[in-house]
Amino acid sequence: MTNRGFTGATLVAVLAATSLAGCATMGGKKEPGQRINDDPFPSTYQRYGGAPTLIRGVTILDGEGGRIEGGAILLADGKVQAVGTGLAAPAGAAVIDGGGKYVTPGIIDVHSHLGNYPSPAVPAHSDGNEATAAARPEVWAEHSVWPQDPGFSRALANGGVTALQILPGSANLFGGRSVTLKNVPARTVQGMKFPGAPYGLKMACGENPKRVYGGKGQIPSTRMGNIAVTRQTWIDAKAYDREWDAYEADGGKMPERDLAKDTLRGVLDGKIIVHNHCYRADEMAIMIDLSKEAGYKIGTFHHAVEAYKIADLLAANGTCAALWADWYGFKMESYDGIRENIPLVDRAGGCAIVHSDDPNGIQRLNQEAAKAMAAGRRMGMEISEAHAWTWLSANPAKALGIFNQTGSLKPGKNADVILWNGNPFSNYSRPERVWIDGALMYDAANPRLRPVSDFELGQTGEGDTK
Repeated sequence: MTNRGFTGATLVAVLAATSLAGCATMGGKKEPGQRINDDPFPSTYQRYGGAPTLIRGVTILDGEGGRIEGGAILLADGKVQAVGTGLAAPAGAAVIDGGGKYVTPGIIDVHSHLGNYPSPAVPAHSDGNEATAAARPEVWAEHSVWPQDPGFSRALANGGVTALQILPGSANLFGGRSVTLKNVPARTVQGMKFPGAPYGLKMACGENPKRVYGGKGQIPSTRMGNIAVTRQTWIDAKAYDREWDAYEADGGKMPERDLAKDTLRGVLDGKIIVHNHCYRADEMAIMIDLSKEAGYKIGTFHHAVEAYKIADLLAANGTCAALWADWYGFKMESYDGIRENIPLVDRAGGCAIVHSDDPNGIQRLNQEAAKAMAAGRRMGMEISEAHAWTWLSANPAKALGIFNQTGSLKPGKNADVILWNGNPFSNYSRPERVWIDGALMYDAANPRLRPVSDFELGQTGEGDTK
């Protein structure tokens, strides 16, 4: 595979910067106001090369609810340059006539475990849950991500997924940090990290933590144990936050570093976004109250099978809901689901998102959105295709803190684009071409355009007839 993360020059620069940072923090007095190792694993992403491209004669769903018939979009220098009708191609640009086809922003999945639970699904690859204590905010999902998971290229080619958040699992009340990736081939996870994307913190409530730790004969073994441990963890984190605030304001003796509390301090400072696994409406309401007590905001509830019961509460608190179209009933806390969940959250003014949490589902998120749109329409809601696409691009981008860069087809944003061979809400439509930052990353007519995982089954060499 080609490494798009480290070139020789960037590797030298990163090592040099690391060395200098080590000298600065290991010797001498630390200046008040400085943080140490705020970003010890920086993104080394470099976009692939791409030619200026004009796609014309297509139906465009812009990701923010807009629709253009017979539209055109110009991609150049990694960005969307123009969207509209009657656009002229600059000299040297590739021109694609897309009559009868659709263009949308790339799909963004806010809940994936690709790389942490890669294919093949064997115990040696199970790296998503650090199930050794109920609170493990010190672990980072990116340190388990295997970039050669075949699931990444499948999500790109079959599903048009251009960016995704990799989360720890839900065995713990505090599962650790998440990471947002660009869905590009790379030798290292740092070569996939979305530049400028904030970290997330995976939290969980409900059955999973109490089952895992109750089975070990320790707290939490009940839902009340879940809340007690979560509250105490935040109480301790706030004390740590106050110590560091005082040190950074006035100097003096530097507090002892604690990796777990560093993550929680990032949440309290508004730098890390909380993504909370939760199914039941009553528990989501409790977690909202708890967040207000502790002084942080819940960015998104994930799964949220009963979100429709508190759609107004979610909207009032500015909390997104990342949801399945019709996956529920597989355990007691997921029992009371309905197919209208996504459109009901949306109708209340909330931030509704279609997510996968599944290596197969991530390849069909457009179909999941279609099912949710159809359920809402059967209920009497007027939901346009253009609006339904916000569940797949704009809203996920907002939930991940990257909407200023991607999630819609607006001039100046990253050229993360899908050309579909038909209506993307049809079961029969597939991505024909996918661009990330203006670089053509998938072409159905030339599937060998970009490298795929060495572990992708069915890949054969040129001339191999086996």
